[in-house]
Amino acid sequence: MGLEEEIEAIEEEIASTPYNKSTEAHIGRLKAKLADKKEKLENQSSAGGGSGYAVEKTGDATVALVGFPSVGKSTLLNALTNAESEVGSYEFTTLNVNPGMLQYRGANIQIMDVPGLIEGAASGRGGGREVLSVVRAADLVVFVLSVFEIDQYARLSEELYANKVRLDTEPPSLSVIKKGRGGIRVTASDDPGLPEEVIKEVLREHGYVNANVTVREELDVDRLIDSIMENRVYLPSIVTVNKADLIDREYLETVYDDLREHDLDPEEVTFISAEEEKGLEGLKERIWNTLGLMRIYMDKPGRGVDYEEPLILREGSDIEDAMEKLGGEFEERFRFARVSGPSAKHDEQQVGTDHELADEDVVKFILRR
Repeated sequence: MGLEEEIEAIEEEIASTPYNKSTEAHIGRLKAKLADKKEKLENQSSAGGGSGYAVEKTGDATVALVGFPSVGKSTLLNALTNAESEVGSYEFTTLNVNPGMLQYRGANIQIMDVPGLIEGAASGRGGGREVLSVVRAADLVVFVLSVFEIDQYARLSEELYANKVRLDTEPPSLSVIKKGRGGIRVTASDDPGLPEEVIKEVLREHGYVNANVTVREELDVDRLIDSIMENRVYLPSIVTVNKADLIDREYLETVYDDLREHDLDPEEVTFISAEEEKGLEGLKERIWNTLGLMRIYMDKPGRGVDYEEPLILREGSDIEDAMEKLGGEFEERFRFARVSGPSAKHDEQQVGTDHELADEDVVKFILRR
């Protein structure tokens, strides 16, 4: 029996097995085995070659526009950036990944218009694996939906999940440390969510014989498997609904209902018209906020404060992160920094490398000669 047949057989057994306390460990073992088989199949497929999409990441952050064919991603890319992506009203206009650069609040944000996903992309249909590999490398996923097909969201999410992309969640808080003997020992800081035997069964299926396991959150089997596999990617996402100019006010409530059916808050969804270039400023702001970017204005010796080209950092960054982004000899020659702005207690506060910065701080480095 080949890998594909084995996978199909395991999936059928999972689907036909009632889930209850007595079958929980068995299903956990099956799901672990399924993840391992899928991994082997994917590695076999990758070994067979394929051109893929080689897009160099540039700028301060990278955003992937994800949507089914003909939802307006190319038009949106062109409206947001200086790219020239081919636009057409028929399916599969975009056959390659088209990058463009959005310049916003002093940041250079790379926007990638990837070929329209189709169902079955995660299993390789329509070059889907190559497309999804580009999405995995991004810092943010922007779902582009048609206002008339909100149900595309669920299908797109499923394809990303099947390709090991976990959206809007943090990695599981679990650690596994192998040891020489003593079997598998499970320690939980609170209710682990799963019986200890289920946790052990899943770990054994992935080759662990002796290990100390520490669980710091309530898990289900899928989260447990994710914590063991090293190829999961955790990304934030936002949703934008295109072609909003084509609906009348009476139909708007229907759209809202469709969004709620998919657990999407209409207030948190950005409605746009890429064709008419409406709603784009709101979308840019949401991209900025979700990426968690901030501007740091550098006070340069002899030239004053540079407000034109700020240093772009992620929220939570400190003086050391700023030096690393700037490069050069700052770390070797650093004495202290003077900071003015939201993070400072007073103007030109003298700080060290661990001082956490805030948006629109002004920073001056004092260096050794």
